Amino acid sequence: SGWKLSEERRTITFTDGFKAGSFKMWGTRDLHFYQLKQIKRVRVVRRADGYYVQFCIDQERLEEREPTGTVIGLDVGLNHFYTDSDGQTVENPRHLRRSEKALKRLQRRLAKTQKGSKNRQKARNRFARKHLKVSRQRKDFAVKTALCVVRSNDLVAYEDLRVRNLVKNPNLAKSISDAAWSTFRQWVEYFGKVFGVATVAVPPQYTSQNCSNCGEKVKKSLSTRTHRCPHCGFVADRDHNAAINILELGLSTVGHTGTHASGDIDLCLGGETPQGKSSRRKRKPHQ
Repeated sequence: SGWKLSEERRTITFTDGFKAGSFKMWGTRDLHFYQLKQIKRVRVVRRADGYYVQFCIDQERLEEREPTGTVIGLDVGLNHFYTDSDGQTVENPRHLRRSEKALKRLQRRLAKTQKGSKNRQKARNRFARKHLKVSRQRKDFAVKTALCVVRSNDLVAYEDLRVRNLVKNPNLAKSISDAAWSTFRQWVEYFGKVFGVATVAVPPQYTSQNCSNCGEKVKKSLSTRTHRCPHCGFVADRDHNAAINILELGLSTVGHTGTHASGDIDLCLGGETPQGKSSRRKRKPHQ
């Protein structure tokens, strides 16, 4: 290999073409916990606030968890980060929107500096650090929210959104990117494997249009935020209605999806649905 760790595993020395010498490492990860043969790859990355060394370790992570007997469907959005099938919502933190004023101020200061000067380097670094902080805030929120969702449920269903296509809309691109739906989904799927929880991606078609109570299609524009079914009289928030449909699709799909399902799906395949989550279609129409 092109690197070597010191005995205390706090210093790394590169011996290949990366002629940077030795680096003293700071961090919370204890490399003594792993064998050297478990380290498959080492990479050095540069960020606005310094250099980081990344270790790719061959280690299977499995966590024990008591089944909760609950399942959940998630509908992500821009008004709320997500709305679940129980009607609960999580607010969208909008990290980029909240930092836009400071970013614009730093960008103006950068534009006023002379090219090639030290002041320009400092201004560029301050601007990059602010963007890096926003990126880390976004990731931290996605990771913690995904962990909470997975640990609280035995099955998590969500839309199989093509975010890459959605961000082509110039009016919504910034807000969609700021919401970090893809990052949230990746961590939901990762924690699903770690904790043995089924995570199911369902097709997003008609989840907002179909009535979750009777199944009839109720057309509505994107600006219509309340679902009102003329067939059965069911009234609910648009996102809540969609989340219920997503859960129903997840429960009917799990066990038949292959690539769309991950985690331990046996929790919901024991012959009955967990208590308190009977089929939503049998519910009586709301008066």
